[in-house]
Amino acid sequence: MLAAVILSGGASSRMGSPKALLPYQGRPFLEHLLEVTARPEIAVRRVVLGADAEPIAKAIHLNADEIVINADWEKGQLSSIQAAVRSLAPGTDGVLLCLIDHPLISGALIGELIEHFYKSGKPIALPVYEGRRGHPVIFAASLYEELLRAPLETGARAVVWAHAGGVEEVPTNEQGCVLNLNDPDTMIQTIGGVG
Repeated sequence: MLAAVILSGGASSRMGSPKALLPYQGRPFLEHLLEVTARPEIAVRRVVLGADAEPIAKAIHLNADEIVINADWEKGQLSSIQAAVRSLAPGTDGVLLCLIDHPLISGALIGELIEHFYKSGKPIALPVYEGRRGHPVIFAASLYEELLRAPLETGARAVVWAHAGGVEEVPTNEQGCVLNLNDPDTMIQTIGGVG
């Protein structure tokens, strides 16, 4: 079984409001990601909050055990990954990492990633759109220690680079896996703006 981790710890400074609460198809980014990660292969969910933890936790119904507060969120994305990994009980096969600023993904894509991860036996699985690697990414439990030791400057990419031969690339026609929605202009171009 996998753990799904949704990283939503940053300050959303370029966006001007918490990205987790921005609307996509009539509901917040975070609710969409919670829905597409609700799968039988996913036994555990963690939502990592930081800068805007209070308004997000108030707006979105989350169980207490699903919330991980990253007090070190200012250190960047890797610190949120590490907080999530530390929160997991032993026994997961791996972690599916979803970024709050990459919300335009479907449950079908997540299902394909999970299927390829288990079939390939490789420690990393990620989507590829038109030659570009995207998100979400699955890391096997065997890489948890490396994620916890990765340098803050390069983050989880350092683990991907260290296992270049162990990456299962899953082709997809979902452009959302490479779309980083982190400012209002990108939002408007991509999904017609906020609201």
